[in-house]
Amino acid sequence: MRPLVKICGITRVHDAMIAAALGADFLGLNLFPRSPRSLSLGKAREIADAVRGQVRTVGVFVNTPSRELMAIMDTIGLDFAQLHGDEWPDEVAVLGKRAIKVFRSLPVTPVHIARHPHVWGFLVDTPSAKLFGGTGITWDWRGLREVRSPKPMIIAGGISPENVRRALTESAADGVDVNSGVEVSPGVKDPRRMKMLFEELKRGRT
Repeated sequence: MRPLVKICGITRVHDAMIAAALGADFLGLNLFPRSPRSLSLGKAREIADAVRGQVRTVGVFVNTPSRELMAIMDTIGLDFAQLHGDEWPDEVAVLGKRAIKVFRSLPVTPVHIARHPHVWGFLVDTPSAKLFGGTGITWDWRGLREVRSPKPMIIAGGISPENVRRALTESAADGVDVNSGVEVSPGVKDPRRMKMLFEELKRGRT
């Protein structure tokens, strides 16, 4: 089965439609104001509406109170919320299977996973004290290989067409989250590199 693919940091309808046509499973819309790829609610809704029914949309949030977050999700029509902050397990649980919890500290342990039994899945990203995703920096994917999770495990951080197959092989992850690896500048996707990514994935893991 092909790994799950999330193209994150989408800021343009055109890019969203290309990613959906290529076969992306998820599109990430950044709603963290301090991100260079941050979107207004109106723009996020425009993008989500353009691809509705073709691909699932994921809002990227950092420490947004659960009540406010759910209202934003309903306004835009998002399928999932990706939680990049230090959200308490009780806040994450409110979202249930609409939540994707991000781990930004390594190693990921069974304790981390057990704290969030209700989520759809997990995303493991490059540790950073200043950035909440979109670092463009890789990490040692082999550290995830022995982690057992009953939910999908997705990896992020510096993934590109050039290393995606190796990343999946070394991590044994269920999918990848790709952002800067398919961009020409923050928030502007390169159709050629997105196509390269999916062509590499068709070749299978290394």
